[in-house]
Formats: sequence, structure tokens, C-alpha cells
Amino acid sequence: MRKRRARSLEGHVYRRGRIWWFKWTSLDGQRMYRSSGSLERAVAEEMLRAELSRKSKGLPSSPDPWRCRVDELLETLQARYRTEGRRSLERLKYSKEQLLRLFGNVPAARVTGADILRYATLRLEEKAAPATVNRELAALRAAYRLGLDNDVIVAMPRIKLLPENNVRKGFADGHQVEAIARRLRDEVADGVRFAFQTGWRRAEVFSLSWSQVDWSGGFVRLEPGMTKNGEGRAFPITPALRALLERRQEYTRRCERAQTRIIPLVFHRKGQPVKSFRRTWADACKKTGLPGLLFHDLRRSAVRNLERAGVSRSVAMKLVGHKTESVYRRYAIVAESDLREAGAKLSALGDNQGGIRVTARKGRHPNP
Repeated sequence: MRKRRARSLEGHVYRRGRIWWFKWTSLDGQRMYRSSGSLERAVAEEMLRAELSRKSKGLPSSPDPWRCRVDELLETLQARYRTEGRRSLERLKYSKEQLLRLFGNVPAARVTGADILRYATLRLEEKAAPATVNRELAALRAAYRLGLDNDVIVAMPRIKLLPENNVRKGFADGHQVEAIARRLRDEVADGVRFAFQTGWRRAEVFSLSWSQVDWSGGFVRLEPGMTKNGEGRAFPITPALRALLERRQEYTRRCERAQTRIIPLVFHRKGQPVKSFRRTWADACKKTGLPGLLFHDLRRSAVRNLERAGVSRSVAMKLVGHKTESVYRRYAIVAESDLREAGAKLSALGDNQGGIRVTARKGRHPNP
């Protein structure tokens, strides 16, 4: 007959089905029951020892990792973003939507590194870009870290990001941008035109308020703390920008008279902020013959236009908000037409200066 192990007065392990559990008396005298989530007795014993150690030090019991789900972690993170007024809240909502498809009601403690890899593989198979997948994984990682800070979980899986190739070559010229804009609603179309001229980020454009338009000074301004790098910025109101802003102002005043209220935003639809337009943007780009063009490519296009206009690099960096030259150089895209033009200029210079001509000798070939 097998001998039963003596039970500790403070706690002991036991099996429920195939899974080992443990129970103990907490610091305040409550009976606590918890699953180890393991088929191994040793795992439950180790978890019990950890709880008894916390108790001996006068610490409260650790949170039950099996009660907190991934969707709860993400919901808490979203609430934090909303409270802090994060500009990336919409981006987080999209990431959360994708993450819940796989992790949904899964206990946070059950997610492993293998699950993270499977999720990344699934998203790549769905043609999501590595950068997009990384934004989603970063959101999941932030949710876990917040859970640790709030003492609702005790550990988190290793979340490794994918390698990215951030160097894009996408850009559009003025005619193409106008063709795209004509396929969009007025408030989005004007925001697109504004972004193409200024090189400002989408969040900076669609959160722009009339208080930031300095008509008398001739600048549109972003105050410190309103930009991604935290620095203030000013862009001169060119004639094209003035015409655009005056059109938006006229529309805003009509809406204000109809609604008898002040509308602070420059780009709005009947006084309401512009929400996500990812699908309509993609559709407009496809119909224009530029499938895959990103809104952020307007920023690259603006930098290219500044380079072509002969604006100095230091001034251009200030206008669009690039903090370092290394980042600016990634945006200073050179089109093939510019390269051909440079080649033609070089050829003309060689002809004017009696350029060297390479002639093959009879019966011999020049070196390749």
C-alpha cells in the first residue's frame, strides 16, 4: 500500500484530473486554490514554495496568472492610451483587432514564444508587411508589461520582433496626388494635398487646429510636444497652402453657423474628426495606378520636392520634422528620371570639355 505524503498545515499540492494544483493559506487567512497548469507535480510544488516564501516575508499572494486573459491586457492598454491622449490610439485599436483573432480569450500565462512565432507567420501569410506585424507585436508586448506593472500577471513570453526593411522608394508627383485626392472625400482629399506640400505626418495633419494657423505671421505651427520627436515646427503658408486653408476655413464657418458651435479642427467632416480611411485610400491609389502607395509616402514625396527646389538640407529637416540626417537621407528619394537627367547633364559636360571617347581597336574588344 502506497504511503500518502503528509500534508503541510500551510499548504499542499494535489491533482485535479491530469493537472496539478496547490492550495495554501494566504497572509490574511484565506484558503487559496490555484492551478499550476502543468502535468508535473514538481511545478506545482515550486509554485507553492514561492507563495509560502512571499507569505513568510509578509507579502500578499501573487496574482493568479491563469485568470487574466490576453484580451483583458489589451483592453487595459487601450484604456491607458485613451487616458493619456496618445496619438497612436487608432493604430493600437487596429493591432488589437488582429491580435484578438488568435489570442482572444487565451489566458495570458498560456501564451508562449512559439505562439508568438505562429502569429507572426500567420500575418505574413496574409500579406501583412513585417513592419505592420511588428507594430502588433509591440502592442502585445506593451500590454504584457503593463500587466506586470499592475500585478495582474507574474511573467510574460519572449516577444521577438521581425527584421524590417524600412527603406521605401514609394513617392508620387503632383498630378498623381491630385488624381488620388479627387477619389476621396473632401476633408481627406484636402488633408492629402496638405501632407504632400508640407511632408507632415498623418496624425499631425488631421489633428491640426485653427489655433495653429498663424495667418498674420504666414505660418502653420506645431507646438513642442505635438510632434513625434517632441519638437515644435513651422511651415510657411505658400500661395497653394493659403488657397487650401481658406477653402477649409469657409467650409468650417458654414458648419459652425449650421451647428451653432465652434469647430477647432482644420480637416473635419461636418465638425467631426477624420477617422481611419485605410480602405478608401488603398482603393483610390489602385484606381490611380499606384497600388501599394502609403499615405506616409507623401512625406517622402515632399522631401523629394524640397530637394528638387534647392532647399538646404538643414531647412528641409526643420520643415518636415526630421531630427537626424540619417533619417532624412532615407526620405530624400531620387527618381530614375532624376538619375537619367543627371546622366544627360554629365554627358553634356563631357562633350563641352572634349570628353574622352573609348574606341575599340580593330580585332580586339574593350574590357568589359
